[in-house]
Amino acid sequence: MNPVRNSPPIGPSGAQSAGAISNGVKRVLIFSLAYVPYVGGAELAIKEITDRLPKYEFDMITLRFDRKLPKVERVGNVTVHRIGFTARNVKVSDRALPFACKIAKVLFPITSFLKALSLHRVHRHDIVWAMMANQAGFGALFFKYTHPSIPYVLELQDGTPLSTLRSQLFLRLVWGLYTRIYHKAERIKAISHFIEKLARDIGYERSIEIIPNGVDVAKFSAQPPEDDVLELKQALGKRMGDIFLFTASRLVLSRGVEDIIRALAHLPENVKLLVAGDGDDRDTLETIAKKAGVFERVMFVGHIAHAELPLYFKVSDIFVRPSIIEGMGSAFVEAFAAGIPVVATPVGGIPDFLFDPEKDPDMEPTGLFCNVRDPESVAHAVEKYVNNAALTARVVKNAQALAKEKYDWDLIAKEMESRVFEPILAERG
Repeated sequence: MNPVRNSPPIGPSGAQSAGAISNGVKRVLIFSLAYVPYVGGAELAIKEITDRLPKYEFDMITLRFDRKLPKVERVGNVTVHRIGFTARNVKVSDRALPFACKIAKVLFPITSFLKALSLHRVHRHDIVWAMMANQAGFGALFFKYTHPSIPYVLELQDGTPLSTLRSQLFLRLVWGLYTRIYHKAERIKAISHFIEKLARDIGYERSIEIIPNGVDVAKFSAQPPEDDVLELKQALGKRMGDIFLFTASRLVLSRGVEDIIRALAHLPENVKLLVAGDGDDRDTLETIAKKAGVFERVMFVGHIAHAELPLYFKVSDIFVRPSIIEGMGSAFVEAFAAGIPVVATPVGGIPDFLFDPEKDPDMEPTGLFCNVRDPESVAHAVEKYVNNAALTARVVKNAQALAKEKYDWDLIAKEMESRVFEPILAERG
């Protein structure tokens, strides 16, 4: 998860120094397991969308995790209310999460519901917005049961198959209640057609709006200062003739980083891999690199702040992420905007925006596919780019255009307002 700069904390009551909210401004209550400074794709989507909707005021209930964080804080256009047990210097990861924080996560459906009741008595919310069908979804569901007239929006970003969800003991025990997280929503927002299908498979019959995550096109397409680019190249040891593959994600095996590492054994020595991110499987990935005999060609640079990612794209040549599971994959669209070609697997929501000239001959190509769990296929896709400058230029041009036309955050925020918030408010009357 990537940090986002926090705004100064506000008083524990959540009062805003700017005074009372003007008449006509609608108030939205967000349930989210995590938020600033723990920001992944879903949390970044909340930040980017809420910052662009000044006609709405947002309250968020989320886990505090780290006791250094304020209980109440204004972050952009969101008043963040953090709850739950805490620890010190918390690393938000399922395997590394301190025991106290794991308990807070288990209790979040109840504690968030109780917090929502107290906030609603003060602010009288017009919409409830749950970020994903997890503990946050349960909290929103309980609130919906007690406030049935308030519209409830469920946002889905997780591409985990239903079979995997049902294999979890807890969800097996409460599956009927879990499905109500979906069924009680007046609207579902899904970030890909793949996730839309998951919601349909669970039996949801009402409106589903497919609105993808976006990218700050201006930021990722801008050319950084040449001195900064040269300095980073020198720091990374990039020499004339080197080709840098780049991947950015949580370092867990479902993202396929191990397949990129193994692919290096099938590529020339001048092809190297730059890995941005951290996670529970970093040590495992380093071991895989050593066993594959390519450890010296893999650079683990650790966590990179989201604001710094455009510079890393600019010093790289090809973005590669052979995911096993992917709800959508905002990093691919960031690579589009940054102007570097992409190699990906045809899983989850990726086929919504990545069109391979062999698999999608009727579409303008925006990238190349490789097979899942197939390092040689990854290497083959990389070689296509390296050996075909015309193809690479065509892919980059089309991908940049697509990012600008369909995936800029300004467009996504307008879609959220016009296709989700405004219709359900109109239905409420």
